[in-house]
Amino acid sequence: MLAVVAAIVFGLGLLLDLVGVELGAGINATTFMLLGLLLLALHQAGVGTAGARSWGGNWRGRARR
Repeated sequence: MLAVVAAIVFGLGLLLDLVGVELGAGINATTFMLLGLLLLALHQAGVGTAGARSWGGNWRGRARR
């Protein structure tokens, strides 16, 4: 999910850079690029994933009793 948000942020940053718009208070294309890189780093670190259950455990599902 964070990778999709990062792609959207990168797209907005590219659009701002091509148009040459600055959104006041120093928010420009570089700000969006850094935000996108932060989101990608969080995605690679595993933030926002399903949790510890998806990392292993019983790969066949629930055990039969």
